[in-house]
Amino acid sequence: MKQTTLNLNLNIKKTRKREFLEQMEQVVPWAALVDLIAPYYPQGRTGRPPFSLETMLRIHFMQQWFTLSDPAMEESFFDTPLYREFAQLDEFTRLPDESTILRFRHRLEKHKLSEQILAAVNELLTQRGLLLKTGTVVDATLIAAPTSTKNKDKARDPDMHSSKKGNQWYFGMKAHIGADAESGLVHTVRGTSGHVSDIAEANTLLHGQETLAFGDAGYQGVEKRPDAKSDVTWHVAMRPGKRKALDKSSEADALLDKAEKLKAGVRAKVEHPFRVIKRQFGFVKVRYRGLKKNTAQLFTLFALSNLWMARSKLMGAVA
Repeated sequence: MKQTTLNLNLNIKKTRKREFLEQMEQVVPWAALVDLIAPYYPQGRTGRPPFSLETMLRIHFMQQWFTLSDPAMEESFFDTPLYREFAQLDEFTRLPDESTILRFRHRLEKHKLSEQILAAVNELLTQRGLLLKTGTVVDATLIAAPTSTKNKDKARDPDMHSSKKGNQWYFGMKAHIGADAESGLVHTVRGTSGHVSDIAEANTLLHGQETLAFGDAGYQGVEKRPDAKSDVTWHVAMRPGKRKALDKSSEADALLDKAEKLKAGVRAKVEHPFRVIKRQFGFVKVRYRGLKKNTAQLFTLFALSNLWMARSKLMGAVA
């Protein structure tokens, strides 16, 4: 006679993915974001009832966190019960297909809701005292785009261009950000073609309330540009060759080198959001054609990176 065993779940280890989603469950301002999008979401008065707005928003965020395309997101509902659980989908209910997921993203793009999502998240962070207004650090990073012409148009994306960094050429776009000098949280995002210089976007990355701004050596001369703000003092890094030539035995040069170290400590904070979206979220290559769609994704990614970076303090406030 076959022995009957008790149906006990002995797998008590919590996976990193589940722990991550539990943290995001707590820190994302779901109610505020649902209220933001609700006026643009169908009411379902005719035809098949739409999925819950919060469900679709959760799905959209999981795509950003786990680098999932629309078809991959649909398939993952069958492979990963955790995703269904986080999206608040019952085990035997109808599941969103890739077309439904695509239409939700297009709705966000059409009404520029990704920008408003970042603004709503930053309003929360400001209320909690995590996003200050006195200083901004600016920087940009290259995002690669496919160079292949094996597509419907037999051509590269016309919005993407090549740029040179060091001795290497890159093809794609640039993500320019303005981040809080104290916390490193992103408040302003710009998306441009890869050949646009960093300094050209520098002053557009200021929110208007800061008095100090920081940038690396690529922003030399930013305070002399036509769009420069007279009430902002820029602290831009010295060019590497010039700093290397400093005489450390000289008291004046030693002070200059010390000042450069202090500026570098502030500038380092702007690298944290880039690390989060590229390493934590896996965003290393554009997913769509055109700057408009990819820039919309950048707004969402940096809104989510802000929540990820501030999660400990936000969770502490909730507790």
